Amino acid sequence: MLVALGLVAAICGLIIVVAYEASLGSVKENRRVAMERAIHKVLPGAALTVAYLALPNGSITLAGSEEAPDDAMPFHAAFDAAGQLMGIAAEGMAKGYAGNVRIMFGYSPGCDCVVGFGVVSMQETPGIGDKILKDANFLANFKALDVRLAKDMKTLANEVKTVKHGTKTQAWQIDAISGATVTSRAVGRAINDAAQALLPVLVPQIDKIGPSK
Repeated sequence: MLVALGLVAAICGLIIVVAYEASLGSVKENRRVAMERAIHKVLPGAALTVAYLALPNGSITLAGSEEAPDDAMPFHAAFDAAGQLMGIAAEGMAKGYAGNVRIMFGYSPGCDCVVGFGVVSMQETPGIGDKILKDANFLANFKALDVRLAKDMKTLANEVKTVKHGTKTQAWQIDAISGATVTSRAVGRAINDAAQALLPVLVPQIDKIGPSK
């Protein structure tokens, strides 16, 4: 009986390993396609995207050019057909009502502002939390959300904050959705935390980013 059980376990393990290896390529390709779609949503019109890493030592390198430390910050640079930098796509994450809300935002160096927003994944309540994908007034927050750096270039000049619906008065504020305030606040925290970590590294070296650099 022990031999039979051991044989069954070995066969099952082999099947799992083979199935994993066989599907790994498709999974990676699906992730790549999903990432490309997310980037083009927040930075529409991009002809080329290049993956980079912002490293803890303050440097920027192409993704895959070296082993990335756990605290490296990934981002994508988007270029137009002429090879000019259109913007930066970066991810952020914060706790929502039912789980983590993982978002992507587009940053434009020209205005030092967020110019696009999308959701990578979330588990918020359908019909409530998912309003962040559909509410036109909420999405309007991300046409020119101010994320410029302070004079010392070490932090944002103003923390990105989500405020009660109808009370937005500043360009760095996000007007929440009534009935989905928790999810709205998660979006604000995700953008603020990601921008606070990435932009002080990115902005001083923005000229080093190019299609072939």
